[in-house]
Amino acid sequence: MTGLFKILIVDDDADYRETYRMLLVKKGYIIAVASSAEEAYKLMDREFYPLIISDIMMPGVSGVEFLKEVKDKYSKSIEVIMVTGYGSVETAVQTMKLGAFGYFIKSHNPEELILEIEKVHKIFSLQNVNEINKNSKKSRYLYTSKNKQMQRVYEMVEQVAESNSNVLITGESGVGKEIIANMIHDKSGRSNKPFIPINCGYFSTGLIESELFGHEKGAFTGATTRRIGHLEEANEGTVFLDEIGDMEEGTQVKLLRVLETRQIERIGSNKLIDVDFRLVSATNKDLVKAVADGKFREDLFFRINTIEINIPPLRQRKEDIEDLIYFLLNRYNKEMGKGITDIDENTKQQLLNYNYPGNIRELKNIIERLVVLSRGNTLKDELFKSSRLLNNDTEEKETNNKLSSYKEAKKNFEIEYIKEVLKSCNNNITHAAKQMDISRRQLFNKIVEYDLKEYSNDTN
Repeated sequence: MTGLFKILIVDDDADYRETYRMLLVKKGYIIAVASSAEEAYKLMDREFYPLIISDIMMPGVSGVEFLKEVKDKYSKSIEVIMVTGYGSVETAVQTMKLGAFGYFIKSHNPEELILEIEKVHKIFSLQNVNEINKNSKKSRYLYTSKNKQMQRVYEMVEQVAESNSNVLITGESGVGKEIIANMIHDKSGRSNKPFIPINCGYFSTGLIESELFGHEKGAFTGATTRRIGHLEEANEGTVFLDEIGDMEEGTQVKLLRVLETRQIERIGSNKLIDVDFRLVSATNKDLVKAVADGKFREDLFFRINTIEINIPPLRQRKEDIEDLIYFLLNRYNKEMGKGITDIDENTKQQLLNYNYPGNIRELKNIIERLVVLSRGNTLKDELFKSSRLLNNDTEEKETNNKLSSYKEAKKNFEIEYIKEVLKSCNNNITHAAKQMDISRRQLFNKIVEYDLKEYSNDTN
């Protein structure tokens, strides 16, 4: 049940440090050691350790002083177990009053220490995430991280939110760029105004311009009514242009003009309309290269890129996977009315050890799939047979040899996922789309693309 749980051991006695390290590594924990409080501070600046095991009697900064500083700075986000070679009721009471989680005497049975560690780990694996969910402004997202890179992302969000500067969010597909865009909006002075997301890759040139700028009745064939565009609809709010690197050059020119003048024209009209919105864009492409290749306008790139926020892939922030697993499990539990209370340990280890080439989006789909297919109150290991989540080296090598590309693997996963959800919804497209949190039209397009009409009752 240890997973990727990190523990920092702080003790000036090298023999005790090594003894604890060997004992806890055998139990599966990730261990770091420090010979003093000063060395521990340096390690804590680089890594997050939810649990610290600290000696009380140390030269320089004592264990009691170290405990007080840790609790003052980190409060309940880090727990501390104090250890000593000299049992003292007074010292034990003092450290517990300062916030120590527990107290261990070195001459006692090490299993007592293991039990205390397991209690801390249990708190951080489920109860702490539940508290985060409860207190989160938007329970659909997890606005917290133990990873230094992501913590810097959140710090940057706090800094830029109150400005009106254009923000470009970069990162691989599925890392959660829209989540960060939502966070920027939620923390800004525009939070009570609309947040309008637009995926530039969904639409052809003509359609994207109608989506952005709107059109007048009769502006083109099929324009039977006036349509208010998203840039006008988002007035005083935030516009999120996802996959802006896919935008056609003609539309890029028009968007640039809007950003310079803060005015739009509906298609079929020559009337200028004032608009006031904050622009947040996102891409998984290398826009610098796209500019050099002549595929993206340099002037627009500089306009949208006042501030750039890069999100690391999930494989570089594995310390967050456990929190995300429980967060998503709780979310889908509520949405689907399931009674799942825990995850089978083998299943959990597979989830923790997987590299997630599709990032958070892939983790989200896997957890949703497992919850949909679950029976009883525990997610079981056998569910991986249908989710295609492989973890041992031999299976991974065989799978990599069979798959020609990630695109093909993603396609296969989507096909199986759509089949399973349709089956669970009695092949009803409308219900399945709601279950998948996408539009009915998007699901219909996927059914046509993958030739899955036989799995749906209605493909009109």
